[in-house]
Amino acid sequence: MISEDPTLERHFKGHKDVVSCADFSPNNKQLATGSCDKNLMIWNLTPKARAFRFVGHTDIITGVHFSPSGSLVASSSRDQTVRLWTPSIKGESTVFKAHTASVRSVQFSSDGQRLVTGSDDKSVKVWGVERKKFLYSLNGHTNWVRCARFSPDGRLVASCGDDRTVRLWDTSSRQCINIFTDYGGSATFVDFNSSGTCIASSGADNTLKIWDIRTNKLIQHYRVHSAGVNCFSFHPSGNYLISGSSDSTMKILDLLEGRLIYTLHGHKGPVLAVVFSRDGGLFASGGADSQVLMWKTNFDSLNYRDLLSRHSKRVTPDPLPHLMDIYPRSPHRHNAQNGTIEVSGHTIPMCFTNSTDFTLGGRYSVNAVV
Repeated sequence: MISEDPTLERHFKGHKDVVSCADFSPNNKQLATGSCDKNLMIWNLTPKARAFRFVGHTDIITGVHFSPSGSLVASSSRDQTVRLWTPSIKGESTVFKAHTASVRSVQFSSDGQRLVTGSDDKSVKVWGVERKKFLYSLNGHTNWVRCARFSPDGRLVASCGDDRTVRLWDTSSRQCINIFTDYGGSATFVDFNSSGTCIASSGADNTLKIWDIRTNKLIQHYRVHSAGVNCFSFHPSGNYLISGSSDSTMKILDLLEGRLIYTLHGHKGPVLAVVFSRDGGLFASGGADSQVLMWKTNFDSLNYRDLLSRHSKRVTPDPLPHLMDIYPRSPHRHNAQNGTIEVSGHTIPMCFTNSTDFTLGGRYSVNAVV
């Protein structure tokens, strides 16, 4: 094994059910994960720091995202709400409600001023963070919306869902400006690359597709998994992508070479969450086995390019296979049961105009879990 291979660094145990989503804080000091156990966990990555378990959602948590400043965490849930949390022992939360069915995803805009959500009510909604209000809906999907994401400049939104389409929206005109329809099943996840020139989408038909939105052309198409692809994350360089699948593996693609380079094993059952840290040095994964794994990337070093260069000098014309399958050795286990602080939010209803209903958290109890 060469030193540029990804390595499993830590194993976080604390969720009692399927881990459905994950995100790193911008400063890499925290990892947030959501689960079918209805709890949001904030794992503090400094040694011996306690984890926070945020209690408040009344159903499965489906999405989680840190604000650009790291001062807020947004979570979406099957309870039809979005919550904004303070990722500290205080754990204050604000509840947003305008969807009429499960909320499947949530994301902050890059300036932190807006949230975008996708829902089983077939709508994409945009919210104002500072004034805590619903702003507008993007309507056009004909079935559940699985995922919605802002472009890096905030001018566009990409969304996808069970109507087998990926849609591109202009946030100024609030109109759908393009529809990509090449799916044999539900489109499960969508996101922009860091430059905003491309979107990738994954499908229940085992595929990953990358589109250039300047030309509206499909530029890469991968079928590397043997079951549906549930999630993926672009490396911040834009050169790599990691995907998680119901085949229980994660795959790392080199997008410049158009090649699968690693298959990662570590989860028992479907992988439902994968995410790179903001600097690309780490990535995390979560799945049906209730595990949260944190990995060191390693392969984004320049040495990897040298390795490819050496391989390309071989005389054989055969295409390169991917470098290797990684079966992790026993990692350091971080067991939340030994040091979790549980933060429960009690909400006080408040009424607002514009048919916007959300509740603002008021009183909290903090209990150490032994």
